[in-house]
Order: sequence, then structure tokens, then C-alpha cells
Amino acid sequence: MQAINIGIVDDNREFCQLLSDYFSTKPEINVVAIGYTGLDAISILQQQEIQVLLLDMIMPELDGLAVLQWVKSNQLKNRPKIIIFSAFAQEEVARNALQLGVDYYILKPFDLNILSQRMIEIANGPSKEVISNRQPIYPKNSETAFNELEVEVTKVIQQLRIPPNFKGYSYLRHAILMTIKEPGLINEVTKRLYPMIAEHYNTTKHRVERSMRFAIETAWSKGDVDVLHELFGYCVDDKKGKPTNASFVAKIADKIRLEKKMRAI
Repeated sequence: MQAINIGIVDDNREFCQLLSDYFSTKPEINVVAIGYTGLDAISILQQQEIQVLLLDMIMPELDGLAVLQWVKSNQLKNRPKIIIFSAFAQEEVARNALQLGVDYYILKPFDLNILSQRMIEIANGPSKEVISNRQPIYPKNSETAFNELEVEVTKVIQQLRIPPNFKGYSYLRHAILMTIKEPGLINEVTKRLYPMIAEHYNTTKHRVERSMRFAIETAWSKGDVDVLHELFGYCVDDKKGKPTNASFVAKIADKIRLEKKMRAI
């Protein structure tokens, strides 16, 4: 079977490298281009002959939907099959992506073997479906695994120089751990995440939100710039502003989940 040429576009460079390294072990898949922004995606589509494009939904400059709109407007002669992946389960976004012609929509975290199988399948025909792979990467009942996660999360928060005596320190730590175990919580921050943390610490969801916000503001004003760049990349820009509570939690949870996945491969 002849190898299929693919392109990968995601603003998380570590994630791109993970995919590239994994696909290098698959003789039936050939990574010919990697990009980190929506504009990179358009450049790849204009200059490279690929059969499948892996495209992240949330990126700087242009997001995944904007790239799909560009593809639809320009009616590419050799349009590749496009797989969108996202960490957020939003039916409206998935529906818009399908209307714009995406061939497959998959939620992070996902099994790399399943992804490679789907890529090969859709390279030879349309798929047009949405899947949700929400099986936890870490065993829910494994005390050892959870303790390791606590150590990793605490280490990241300490690197950001958020004082441990801040209430927001504990709230953020708790939120990240919960989001790692249940990624869907990041889509219900106000309705579920804040109330659950508030109940645990015997406070209100509004105080949880404000304390987390203050802790993030402190990280941005007193934290190590190099660490901020490593964790948040393009987000570290005064013009773009600081990340929301949800974005902050999601980014760190995604980083730790990805590192755990890489060690498991």
C-alpha cells in the first residue's frame, strides 16, 4: 500500500512533534508538512500535495473554522481530506465544521492508533462523522497515578510563581486535576467546575472564580517569562491579554495529559 502524505497544523509544537514521531513508525503514513497557525495551514494547502490535513480547531491568526471557510471559498483542485481535532466538545462548532466540509471531527484526547486508522480510511473515501473518545488516559482508581499527577500539577503552578498561600493556588490546582480526569468539565466551567471546587472548599463559585483570576494575574506580573512562553506560547502578549481561567486550566491540563501520553508510547 502506498503511503499517504499528510500535513499537521496545531499551535502546540510538542503535540505536533508527538504526532510526527508516532507517524514516523507507520510506513503507510508520510508527514510532509507541519504548521502552527491557520495561516500556515493555508500555505500548506497552497504549496503541498497532501491527501490528509490534520487541523486543530483553536489556533492563532486563523482558527480551524476560518481555514475551512477559506478552503470552501477557494475550491481547491486537489483538496485533501481534512480532520479537525479539538479539546472542546461543542455540538455547534462540530456542526459548523461539517457544514464547511470537514471529513472527520475528533475530540482530544484520542488514541493515536485509532487516528491513524481513520486517516487511512478517509484518504480513500468520505467519512463525515463526529466521534468522541473520552476514555480517561489515567486509571480513575489508581492512587499512585493520581499522586503522580498531583506532583506534576503542583510543579507547574510553582514554576509560575503563584504563592501557595493564595486561595487561587489551591483552586487552580484542583481545577487542573479535575480537568485532566474529566476533560469535558472545561466546557462547563461556570455550571460545574466552579461549583464543585466551591463545595470542596466550602466557599462560593464567585469567590473561586475571583481567586483563580487573581492568581493568574499574579503569574503574569511576577512569573518567569520563559516558563510562560513555554506553557502558553503566543498567549504571552500584552496586546492579546491574559488567558481566561478556563484557557489557563485547559492549557496546563492539556500539557500534562500530553506529556503523560508521550511517556506511555
